[in-house]
Amino acid sequence: MENNRWPFRFEEEEMVSPLAVVDHMLPHNATDESLLHVNIMRWITVNADHIVVLILLLALALKFILFEEKETHLLRSDIDFEITRNLNASLRQKFAPQPLDHQLSSNAGWVEVGSAQAADKEIACEDKQIQTEGDQQEPKTSVSEISDVDDSNSALVRDLEECLRIYKETGAECLNDQEVLQLVQKNHIPSYQIEKAVNNPERGVGIRRKLVSHAGNFKEAITDLPYKNYDYSKVMGACCENVIGYVPVPVGIAGPLLLDGRLVYVPMATTEGCLVASTNRGSRALLKCGVFSRVVADGMTRGPVVRFPNMSRASEAMTWMQDHHNFELIKRSFDSSSRFARLSKLHIRIAGRHLFVRFVAHTGDAMGMNMLSKGTEISLNFVKEHFPDMEILSLSGNFCADKKPAAVNWIEGRGKSVVAEAVVPAEVVSSVLKTSVHALVDVNITKNLVGSAIAGSIGGFNAHAANIVTAIFIATGQDPAQNVGSSNCITLMEPWGEDGRDLYISCSMPSIEIGTVGGGTVLPPQAACLDMLGVKGSNEEKPGENASNLARIVCGTVLAGELSLMSALAAGHLVKSHLRHNRSNVNVSRTQSVAET
Repeated sequence: MENNRWPFRFEEEEMVSPLAVVDHMLPHNATDESLLHVNIMRWITVNADHIVVLILLLALALKFILFEEKETHLLRSDIDFEITRNLNASLRQKFAPQPLDHQLSSNAGWVEVGSAQAADKEIACEDKQIQTEGDQQEPKTSVSEISDVDDSNSALVRDLEECLRIYKETGAECLNDQEVLQLVQKNHIPSYQIEKAVNNPERGVGIRRKLVSHAGNFKEAITDLPYKNYDYSKVMGACCENVIGYVPVPVGIAGPLLLDGRLVYVPMATTEGCLVASTNRGSRALLKCGVFSRVVADGMTRGPVVRFPNMSRASEAMTWMQDHHNFELIKRSFDSSSRFARLSKLHIRIAGRHLFVRFVAHTGDAMGMNMLSKGTEISLNFVKEHFPDMEILSLSGNFCADKKPAAVNWIEGRGKSVVAEAVVPAEVVSSVLKTSVHALVDVNITKNLVGSAIAGSIGGFNAHAANIVTAIFIATGQDPAQNVGSSNCITLMEPWGEDGRDLYISCSMPSIEIGTVGGGTVLPPQAACLDMLGVKGSNEEKPGENASNLARIVCGTVLAGELSLMSALAAGHLVKSHLRHNRSNVNVSRTQSVAET
């Protein structure tokens, strides 16, 4: 036992000592049988050396059985696969390989499992990690010249009949991108339903990108348009169709704005340099005095056009609808269309044998165009019961008026009609705005009132209300096209106080078309901006309160923007500030010297 690397304890030495005595006496009295017995006992006796050797042998055996044999089998299968892959489609179908015991790696694509007879029942799906475009550009070689995937994946495109069979039986989820494109090109899958077909919105967007970038020859350009890591489930069927990505827009923050006793930080999505900075300066100038606002009217509109056989019937219907009792009947049918839409009045105009009926209704926290359309249709059908010869030409007759410059919105209002005002102390005008009350009032009258009148403007008696309206609209998920009517604004300034040293400023906006539910407000980034303002979603206690508060925030922020820009114009700082924020790589002083020469 002296050669053993692991010494035994004392008790173990006593246990083996008899064996040592026997071994010592063997040369004197052992026979062949006793010698054999002793050798057997020596092998049976277990020591630490034997245990280690036994463990090593077992480990080597397991390694060979579990790993090396499988790797050999995989290598042999890969070689068979490469040979089979190079056969044409008909030969591959004829000499299909037997079932494989393993799954190919993610770069190997799909395989048909089983014999040719079983192929109709067994389908292996493509690994979805290689379906859509990755961050790295891949060689653009494929059977159909559209794919962005590698050659190994492209070579595995099944024929149209096989793909169509799989699509009808199990859906397009088990087809690779090239096979889905093949079905789209052959009109088996509508191009606008790719996401639904593959049951994966992001993958569907990626496939459509391949389709349109090839057709439009802008494969390189589309790489700069992102599409990954976006929740398209909120977009599909609600906000956009034929989606190929999204456009990230910078969002700045202006404020705090002291509005109605509350500090508000206003998110603004814009690409115009100086806009957020200017609005922020106006908000800072208003911190001492604060801004006060009111919603003075609320009513979204829809103006259908109907036609009668003659002017007499048209005027008769007009008189009937203007009757108070009949209006209540129309209102009852209109209000039945929604929990929140409530008809408040009808504004009717006649042109020959045509009637233009402007329905005005409260719509809760929604902007309300869909509510108005539904309620208007039901109400017109009710009127048609009393005037069967009335022809409904269009649910929208442009008397609404939506997304078009129109005097009716400026005069009658549309959506939320809001007024905001503030009294700015003289020291703030001089220290923060770097101008004087007299200069501000003079420029405002000449520019915003006289100048806009000379231009024949409708509702454009302001400096740049549309800038602020559009930036807030984009950030909060409103319809950007509705900045046309929503930007209607008249900005007024006058000296204030006993000596006229302070400045009174007001902004009146009669047609802010806005909501906090529906449309783009459901998208997470836009909903986050609404949450920052404290107006996300609907107000359960006071329906319509959130939308009204958002409209007041818009009007108050417009006032801050008007104050800042008009001050820059009065002080002659406009060009310098825009060059600094819009042309950061241009030397301002050099530009001014060149302009002077």
